[in-house]
This record gives sequence, C-alpha cells and structure tokens, in this order.
Amino acid sequence: MPTIDVSEADWRKSRHSTNGNCVEIAQVGGTHVGIRDSNDLSGAVLIVTVEDWRVLAAGIKDGEFDF
Repeated sequence: MPTIDVSEADWRKSRHSTNGNCVEIAQVGGTHVGIRDSNDLSGAVLIVTVEDWRVLAAGIKDGEFDF
C-alpha cells in the first residue's frame, strides 16, 4: 500500500466526546479515512478505504461491536 500523507488532514471527533478518550477521523488522499487516538496525535494512524469506513461506522451505529 502506498504511503498516505496525513500531516495536512483535517481531524475531527464526535461532539459527544467529553472525557478525552476519543477517536479522531479524517478523510485523507480523497479515497481513504485515517483513524487515530486523540490522546496520541503523533502515534499510529489506521488507514482504511472510504467504503470500509462506511461499513465500520454503520456497524458501530447498529451496535455490532457492543460487548
């Protein structure tokens, strides 16, 4: 997979995030979404396709990952 530059990404997090334990997302490269820990801004970024992000987000909203 080619390297995707996230240095200029416009990161955002849910407005429901209040205690600092947040996931941030940003569209990068036009075809991918970056996912990172808001407590570790210089840490690893998980890169997925926009389609994979849509499937993941829908699963989260539907409770597929509730434990």
